[in-house]
Amino acid sequence: MIALSLAEIAEITGGQSHDIPDSALRVTGPVVIDSREVKPGSLFAAFAGEKVDGHDYAERAVASGAAAVLATRPVGVPAIVVDDVTEALGALARAVVGRLGTKVVALTGSAGKTSTKDLIAQLLERKAPTVWTPGSLNNEIGLPLTALRTTEETEHLVLEMGARGIGHIRYLTELTPPRIGLVLNVGTAHIGEFGGREQIAEAKGEMVEALPPADAGGIAVLNADDQLVRAMASRTKARVVLFGEAADADVRAENVRLTENGQPAFSLRTPTGCSDVTMRLYGEHHVSNALAAAAVAHELGMSVDEIATALSEAGTLSRWRMEVTERPDGVTVVNDAYNANPESMRAALRALAAMGRASQAKGGRTWAVLGHMAELGDDSLAEHDAVGRLAVRLNVSKLVAVGGREASWLQLGAYNEGSWGEESVHVSDAQAAVDLLRSELRPGDVVLVKASRSVGLERVAQALLDHRTEGEVTGR
Repeated sequence: MIALSLAEIAEITGGQSHDIPDSALRVTGPVVIDSREVKPGSLFAAFAGEKVDGHDYAERAVASGAAAVLATRPVGVPAIVVDDVTEALGALARAVVGRLGTKVVALTGSAGKTSTKDLIAQLLERKAPTVWTPGSLNNEIGLPLTALRTTEETEHLVLEMGARGIGHIRYLTELTPPRIGLVLNVGTAHIGEFGGREQIAEAKGEMVEALPPADAGGIAVLNADDQLVRAMASRTKARVVLFGEAADADVRAENVRLTENGQPAFSLRTPTGCSDVTMRLYGEHHVSNALAAAAVAHELGMSVDEIATALSEAGTLSRWRMEVTERPDGVTVVNDAYNANPESMRAALRALAAMGRASQAKGGRTWAVLGHMAELGDDSLAEHDAVGRLAVRLNVSKLVAVGGREASWLQLGAYNEGSWGEESVHVSDAQAAVDLLRSELRPGDVVLVKASRSVGLERVAQALLDHRTEGEVTGR
C-alpha cells in the first residue's frame, strides 16, 4: 500500500499508539491478517477468531518485520489499539483509495462473481497496472485488504463484493466508492438468508445506487438478460450499459456455440465493432461472464480486438473453479469444488455434458460428483431434487451424491427422473466417493466435482489427481 506513518494510521483509525518508539515510522509493506505472511514494513491486523486469536501472534509478527500491530488491546509490541479492527481496516482502505484516485470497478451477483472478476483483471492488466480481489475475499475484511494493496502506480482496482443481507454492499461501496458498478445476475444463492429473489435484488442493487451520476463518470453495467438486474437501471443516476445476448444489449454475443471440448465461442459485438472470441474456459455460462468483462473493458478504453484477444487467452486465476486437468491415463478431472448454488450447479452440469460429448463418442463417460448446496432455506429440497433431475436430463452417465440429507435429495431427484439402475449412487463421504471412483474410472471419463465450500469436495478432486493410486483422502 502507499506508505503511511504510524501516526497517520492512528489518526485515520481513531486508534491509540502503544509501545511505539517512533510514530514517524512508516508502513511500507502489505497489510496482513496472518502472521506467516508478514513482510518487512507490514501492518499486522490482529483478529480474535473462534479458534485463533491474532493478538497471540503479535510478537511473532513484529519479529518477522511488521512495523506495528493493529489490535484491540495492548500486546507488548508496537501497536495501534482501536475499538474494532474490521472498522479500522475499512477506514484505512477508504483513506488510501481516496488519496490515490484509482479507478474502482466493483461487481456483484449471485453467481459468477469470481470468474468474472478474474476476467476483468486479466483484461485491464493489459492496459495498465491493476489490483484485484484474490480468490473470493469479498467481505468487510477481504475487500479492505485488497484495496490496501494499491499503490501510486495502480490505475484500476477491481473489487468483488459479496452480500448476505441488505446493507452489506452499501457498506462495502462506502469503503471503496466505485466509478463502474457491475451486477451480473440475481439467483438463489443465500436465498435462505435473504428470504427471496426480490430481497436479493434489493441487496445487489445497492451497487448501482452507490455510483456517481453520469455527468461525474458513473457507469452501471447491467445484465440485459436478467430482468431483475435490468430493472436496476431505475435505481441509479449513472449511465447504464447493458450486456448480454438480448438484441438491445450494448455489448452482446452473437453466434454463440461450444467447441467439441466444451469451450465457448462467439462473436463479440460492441458499439465500436465486432471480433471473434474462442475461450480457454469451459462451459457456455462463461459467455455472460465474458460479456460483462468486455463491457467494463470497453468503457475503460480497450478496443474490441484487444478485448477479444484477451478473452481468448484468459485463464482461471482462482483455484477450484472449473479447473480442468487430464490425467496421464486419459481421465479428465473438473475441480469446481470451491462453492455451489443452484445456478452454478446447473451451469457446471451443462459444461460437463458438453465436455463429455467427445469422450462419450469414444466410450468415455461423464461423472457428476456432487454435494449439498448450503443456505437455501425452505427451497433446499426442491433445488437439490431439481439438480438431480437435471443430471439425468443431460444424460450424465454417473451421479455420485456425497454426504447426508441433501445428497440423498440429489440422488432421489435423479431416481425420480428415471435413473433407476446404476446411473446414480449416494455415498456417505469424500473417502467413499474416492474409493468408488478409483475402482470404476476408465480412460476417457470426465469427472466433475462440485458442492458448497463447507463440504470440502476439493479433497475428492485432489485425491483423483494424486499420482498414487491408493491411500486416504487428506485433510482440508
